Amino acid sequence: MGFFGKIKEGLSRTKQTMTKRLNSAIADFTGENDEFFDELEELLIMSDVGAEASMDAVDRLREVVHDRGLRGGDEVRGALGEILADMLGESGELKLTTKPSVILVVGVNGVGKTTTIGKLAMALHNDGKKVLLAAGDTFRAAAAEQLTVWAQRSGADIVRHEEGSDPAAVVFDAVSAAKARGADVIIVDTAGRLHNKSNLMNELAKISRVIDRELPGADRETLLVLDATTGQNGLIQAEEFKKFTDLTGIVLTKLDGTAKGGIVFAIASKLNVPVRYVGVGEKADDLIPFDPEEFVKELLS
Repeated sequence: MGFFGKIKEGLSRTKQTMTKRLNSAIADFTGENDEFFDELEELLIMSDVGAEASMDAVDRLREVVHDRGLRGGDEVRGALGEILADMLGESGELKLTTKPSVILVVGVNGVGKTTTIGKLAMALHNDGKKVLLAAGDTFRAAAAEQLTVWAQRSGADIVRHEEGSDPAAVVFDAVSAAKARGADVIIVDTAGRLHNKSNLMNELAKISRVIDRELPGADRETLLVLDATTGQNGLIQAEEFKKFTDLTGIVLTKLDGTAKGGIVFAIASKLNVPVRYVGVGEKADDLIPFDPEEFVKELLS
C-alpha cells in the first residue's frame, strides 16, 4: 500500500470529525460572509490546527475568495486545500550524503521513539544503507533492549553500554564503530525524560558536541518524534525541544489512532519545521515519508 492508501487509512478518525464538519460548512457556501469564515475558523481550531494557524488560513482564504470572486463550495474547498498545503511547505528527503551521516532522534518517553528508530533503520537498510544504532537512552532499562530487537529485525549494527552509562560515551563509541565498519548512517536514540527537565537538554547538548568534534562536516538530521494523539501538548513539547536543539524535522506517530490530525498544520506553522514522516500503524512499513499535497487532498476529500 503506497502513501495515498496508508494516509487514507491513517486519517480515518480525523476525517470523521474534522472533514465532515468542514465539508458541511463549505457545501453551504454561497459567497463572502463573516458567518462562514467564523465557522470555518472555529472548526479548524477544534480540529487542533491551532488558533494562529487557523486564523492565518482563514485570513488567506478570505483574500482568495475576494480576489478570485469564488462562489461555489468546490472552488472554496480547492482554494483552502492550496492554502493548507502551502502552510505545510516542502517535506523533502533527509540529507544523508556524507559517510557516515547522523540522525539524532529526540522526544519524550511514550511517543514511539524507539519504534520509529527501528522502522527508519529498516527503511534505510532496504535502500541499501549500512546502518548503525547508538543506544543513547541509558536511563531507561528497556530502551537498549528494544533497540537491540529492532537492530536484529532491520539488519543494523548496534552500540550499547550498561544502564546508567554516559550517553555521550555511547555516541562516541558508535561514531568510532561506524568509521571502522564503514557504516553509512548512525541513528542515535536519546533519553526521553520530560521536556521541561534541564538535565535532559544538557545531555542532548553534550551528545551534539561529541558529534561535532568526531564528525566535523557530517550531514546531521535531528528528528523530533511526537505522538499525534496528544494534540496541542505535542506542540508544547516541540517548542521546548526547539529551544535546545536544531530540529530539522518532525516524525508524527500514531496518526491512525487520533482525531487530531490537524496538529500537523499547527506544528508546521508555529515551528517552521517540516513534518518528515508519519506513523500510521504498527507494521515496519507503516512509517511513511510525508507528502503535504496528498495529505491535504485526502483530508478534504
